[in-house]
Amino acid sequence: MNSLLELNQVEAHIQKFHILQGINFGVKKGGVTVLLGRNGAGKTTTLRTIMGLNQVSKGTIRFKDEKINDLPPHKIANLGIGYVPEDQGIFGELTVGENMRVAMKKEDEETTRRMEWVLELFPDLKKFWKKPGGALSGGQKQMLAIARAYVNKNELLLIDEPSKGLAPIIVDKVTESIEQMKENTTILLVEQNFMMASKIGNQFFIIDDGKTVHEGQMEELKNDKGLMKKYLGIS
Repeated sequence: MNSLLELNQVEAHIQKFHILQGINFGVKKGGVTVLLGRNGAGKTTTLRTIMGLNQVSKGTIRFKDEKINDLPPHKIANLGIGYVPEDQGIFGELTVGENMRVAMKKEDEETTRRMEWVLELFPDLKKFWKKPGGALSGGQKQMLAIARAYVNKNELLLIDEPSKGLAPIIVDKVTESIEQMKENTTILLVEQNFMMASKIGNQFFIIDDGKTVHEGQMEELKNDKGLMKKYLGIS
């Protein structure tokens, strides 16, 4: 097995719209793989399709060499894939502590260690442990969303647009946290902030009009101004 996660000619529809029209990529174990592309290219749909939230109409998705595209979302999650959606997905009426406990698959020694580690990483969560999730700032909600996914022993984390709407100083904190997490967990990241993506990404795939059109190492992309302008609108 060459990849932890592999998508082969994946197509998906949302209602009558043919959103994914041929997604091909593999996520190697370890580090951060970044999905790049303009708004509307199909990046979020790709993550949702991996999680079983959108149905695959053609092609296959394999995790640890097991076909998963016919499984419901909860079974995919139980295989060891965590998901941080673009809208964060936290429960606004529950406290920070309750949000964390609801997310935990089991309360064992390993989960306790991960909880302690992530609270050191995001001290605001410890500070506002009894505060409702809905009362947190945008940056704190993002930290809580990431912490909820990390507290379980997931082999792969899918993180969608973690910097969206955040102040630069909070983006730096989220960037730093993902850099630390990638030491222990493989991450598939969707991110429009190229500066952030290029800092933490190891390999990249570019999606354009629902198809994978380019791939490589992030260091190569940073030096390819033509490619960045063509597919990302960065001059």
